[in-house]
Amino acid sequence: MARRSRKKRLPETPVAATIESLSHDGRGIARLDGKTTFVDNALPGEQVLFQYTYMRRKFDEGRAVEILSPSPERVEPPCAHALICGGCSLQHLAPDSQIARKQAVLAEQLEHFGGLTPDTWLAPLTGPVTGYRGKARLGVKYVEARGEALVGFREKRNSFIADLRRCEVLIPEVGHRLNELRALVSDLALRARIPQIEVARGDDAVALVIRHMDPLPAGDLEKLLAFCRAAEFQLYLQPGNESTVHRVWPEQGEERLYYRHAPHGADTEGAELAFHPTDFTQVNADINRRMVPLALDLLEVEAHHQVLDLFCGLGNFTIPAARRAARVVGVEGSQAMVERGYENARRNGLDNLAFHAWDLSQAPDGQPWAREAYHRVLLDPPRSGALEMVRLMPHFGADRLVYVSCNPATLARDAGELVERGYRLKAAGVMDMFPHTAHVESIAVFDRR
Repeated sequence: MARRSRKKRLPETPVAATIESLSHDGRGIARLDGKTTFVDNALPGEQVLFQYTYMRRKFDEGRAVEILSPSPERVEPPCAHALICGGCSLQHLAPDSQIARKQAVLAEQLEHFGGLTPDTWLAPLTGPVTGYRGKARLGVKYVEARGEALVGFREKRNSFIADLRRCEVLIPEVGHRLNELRALVSDLALRARIPQIEVARGDDAVALVIRHMDPLPAGDLEKLLAFCRAAEFQLYLQPGNESTVHRVWPEQGEERLYYRHAPHGADTEGAELAFHPTDFTQVNADINRRMVPLALDLLEVEAHHQVLDLFCGLGNFTIPAARRAARVVGVEGSQAMVERGYENARRNGLDNLAFHAWDLSQAPDGQPWAREAYHRVLLDPPRSGALEMVRLMPHFGADRLVYVSCNPATLARDAGELVERGYRLKAAGVMDMFPHTAHVESIAVFDRR
């Protein structure tokens, strides 16, 4: 019988360390007796006292409890829960330094995976650093021993819901009402069977989607309705999987939120896009409103161009691009998003586009959109990247590509593939979609040599 491993007893006394660098997930890195230790709440160059939280065979983990020699880049976190909440990892680092770090991560990944440096570094795209997050899934847990519910993000590096009273990165309508949400859930008869509240904001409304594991008693529904009416929130319920989500207030009108792109160039007004609260949309409306015209400007879309928009979602880039181009083709893995794309095309009075559903991790053999030629291609893939699609770029014939990425490692990998296929990395830069986190959103431009 295999011998059970025993959890190593952690030292009770804080340990001194010098922080040498920052990990990709935002933790300080120290080396003690040749062993790497990842330290939360620590910055490069700092002398700290840290408490061990885990000890493993190859590396250890800890949290700084006293900063003996602070970095000049250290700031007071805007949120009182920054040390415990896993929603953010870099609130103690000055926003300008966060941007510089993300730019360095992108440069490092491009060099490491593709041996690449762009001809030009784009100026970072930045916006508000608090109150920006308009999409979120908040965990909910009723703690019987305390007689109250917890509502918020999970703690750093474990599955427990953090004891949050307020969140400074969420939109204030919700982030400043966490205490009210806690009291609301605690007062429900079904409080122990509410695992999640999803938040979605459009330009004109906020929606809450309440997940409930058992049928909701009439009294609980009345309490939820009263809260949402007073806060002017739309109320959705989710009794099962995502297909069961339905709106209960307001009773009239379509189940949609909306966001608008800013007017740009020759456009007389910005495009308006509709979405269901559970649809994927960018969490940071301010950055998205500037990212889309930036991407289209970098793509240099002209009136005679045919444009291919891969991983198009509900048409975030597709609809604005169709205002500039002769024709735009959007491809997305979800048929529901294809239908949403056509809905948004009709909403904006556009008929010069087409949407197709296809798994873009697979070769598009026989697909009609893949047999066409394009002047421009835009890609906005998930974290796994767009490897299968970038290998097809010479086939599409586009002279210019713009790649929007949420993972610099897969962007770098795909950039290397594009260079091998005759493209040049013309420009790249970061966009601060998730301030105070280690998440790196970036954009890159490729020209065919």
